[in-house]
Amino acid sequence: MIDMRLDEEHEALRKTVQEFALEEVAPVIGSYYERAEFPYEIVAKMGAMGLFGLPISEEYGGMGGDYFALCLTLEELARVDSSVAITLEAGVSLGAMPIYRYGTAEQKRRWLPRLAAGQGLGAFGLTEPGGGSDAGAARTTARLDGDEWVVNGTKAFITNSGTDITDLVTVTAVTGVRDGRKEISAIIVPAGTPGFSVSKKYSKVGWAASDTRELSFSDVRVPRENLLGERGRGYAQFLSTLDEGRVAIAALSVGLAQGCVDESLRYARDREAFGHPIGSYQAIQFKIADMEARVHTARLAYYAAAAKMLRSEPFKKEAAIAKLVASNAAMDNARDATQIFGGYGFMNEFPVGRFYRDAKILEIGEGTSEVQRMLIARELGVGA
Repeated sequence: MIDMRLDEEHEALRKTVQEFALEEVAPVIGSYYERAEFPYEIVAKMGAMGLFGLPISEEYGGMGGDYFALCLTLEELARVDSSVAITLEAGVSLGAMPIYRYGTAEQKRRWLPRLAAGQGLGAFGLTEPGGGSDAGAARTTARLDGDEWVVNGTKAFITNSGTDITDLVTVTAVTGVRDGRKEISAIIVPAGTPGFSVSKKYSKVGWAASDTRELSFSDVRVPRENLLGERGRGYAQFLSTLDEGRVAIAALSVGLAQGCVDESLRYARDREAFGHPIGSYQAIQFKIADMEARVHTARLAYYAAAAKMLRSEPFKKEAAIAKLVASNAAMDNARDATQIFGGYGFMNEFPVGRFYRDAKILEIGEGTSEVQRMLIARELGVGA
């Protein structure tokens, strides 16, 4: 028998985060967004709730939950705001999880307790200005000089990399050549290391209350033991990290898409035109019905991917499907919600205006929609 209901523990978490999002985030996030200001107070509250440590074991200060718990949390947060949700997603799946998955015992003891408590944030330095989706074309280098790695290069579009509580960035860098191909390794660079500089925040179309910057490394020296995982396995490690991250981004996308339904239902009941609530007109009813169908389908897709992940079964194809379907749903629902709201949908004071601005990046970040299609095709045996 197939049962898609949440168990008691997951449902209790979902309700707790839903209440937090409605009571603590929704009333204030609009002003943060307008000022393009990072919401330190909200992040601190999320940390106190244990949200940054959901999939991390209690040994390292986490909650000892699973990755699906993180996904449910992201969905509920994104129903209200995506800047807060992506701060959590990047902090956990890209900042903390690589150390949790591949770090030495000492690296875990040093970094994870603060990351799991939300007192510090980790970032993931993969994308480069000239690379985009071609992460394997890395130009950032790291060479050993005695007992130190010397890192040089530039990274672009890095979330959580320049906040006041950023603790580290894990950087992929070329550390040599093996069998005629670039050897790519992952190296932990603590914030404030000499030669490591962080640009001003990007001026972004959406996610205005999250932190995204370009990073540069000029003869940055870190200890040899800051190598994360096995030398030459950095690219493979982060491909695995991105598979998990795509399930999380799918959950975030479902949250945004659901938020569009929530707001549209409320508006359709309250707003009148030609003497009747606009929800009485079939054109509006059909739009909202299509929106709900997209949410339902996308949620099933990320649930299915998460289920395989938790069973330790291969889930690359399912993660790509979930990310593709859910990001499309978010973009389509944001467009339809804006249309339902009319002129008010174009105003940032209404949530759907923010949803519209936030939705597009979901079709780009952590693998574009085109990359997801490539991955699905490869898993079906028809790709290169």
